[in-house]
Amino acid sequence: MKKLAHLILENGTIFQGISVGIEGETIGEIVFNTAMTGYQEILTDPSYLGQIISFTSPHIGNVGTNQLDEESKKIHANGIITRSISSLDSNFRSTQNLSKYIQKHRIIAISNIDTRKLTHILRNIGSLYGCIQSEKYMNIKNAIHKINSYKNKKNITISTGVKKIKKWNIEKYKNTCNKKKFHVVVYDFGVKNSILRILQKKGCKITLIPSNTSVENILSLQPSGILLSNGPGDPRSYLTSIKNIKKILKFSIPVFGICLGHQILALSLGAKIIKMKFGHHGSNHPVQNIYTKRVFITTQNHNFTIDKKSIKKNIIVTHISLFDKTIQGITLKNHPYFSFQGHPESNPGTHDIQQLFDTFINNMYKKEILNAQKK
Repeated sequence: MKKLAHLILENGTIFQGISVGIEGETIGEIVFNTAMTGYQEILTDPSYLGQIISFTSPHIGNVGTNQLDEESKKIHANGIITRSISSLDSNFRSTQNLSKYIQKHRIIAISNIDTRKLTHILRNIGSLYGCIQSEKYMNIKNAIHKINSYKNKKNITISTGVKKIKKWNIEKYKNTCNKKKFHVVVYDFGVKNSILRILQKKGCKITLIPSNTSVENILSLQPSGILLSNGPGDPRSYLTSIKNIKKILKFSIPVFGICLGHQILALSLGAKIIKMKFGHHGSNHPVQNIYTKRVFITTQNHNFTIDKKSIKKNIIVTHISLFDKTIQGITLKNHPYFSFQGHPESNPGTHDIQQLFDTFINNMYKKEILNAQKK
């Protein structure tokens, strides 16, 4: 027997639907994702901590789920909204259908609602907080009260990364590249597995570090390069990380920032970050390289962007969004530091902008040659 559920927005709008997760209620900032594939990678992306994901694709779940497609070990989103979830999974890689997968991870989810209407509301008004309540918990007055209470909390989302320094390695990817192994230290704000796999395939040794790791500890690891990972929340709240990265930049160690890491690098360079009206979430976002004029179709997942007015003279903008002209990539003049707002690892696709990992590798190679010449 199907169980009822409803979604209440902070502005009082109510959507009636069916519960497809566990019983209970959940609150979070609602974001809509326009990707037509890769729902499992989206669900397990740590960057969605504190948010409720609404899929604009009307039907998800056809290919089921499997462990290989997970970007982390659990679903980090606070809840899930969809028009329809398939009860059948038809793929040779599938080990469990999506509904059971959601329930296994103890997630509250609602289906059979008009996600087109919800998306129009979010686009017109901007980001809204909402509450999903399953049948036993349905109480509109309580939902509005809890939404307002949740909104007023400070630093709702924090880094989901490692709590202590650790090496990362997957046996199957060992020795897949004949190049010299560079040692990449990853600021783990909530890094996706795909990023680490690509680095390892390209011959990198990887060490994950917590977001509050001191400069002294980082330098003691003797990194060839430093990657600032994706992650959840407001980049402006990562004060300790920003402070330490400012110091790290004095040593000219190659730095590559992705998504949240892109924003944190910008803050470390003196730029400002502002919140967007409803953010970018999807795998069909066109981004242009300003200098080559080449256009890339990219995966995006962010609610914040660099304030164009705050860009310093030594910061060079390399990429822009063709949707709204927001900044998508930056580099620092005469230094091996660069970052990208989207997701160049982009599993399951597109892979247009994956070449940025090669840029990072080349920067580490050039730095090594320069150090050798100084000796």
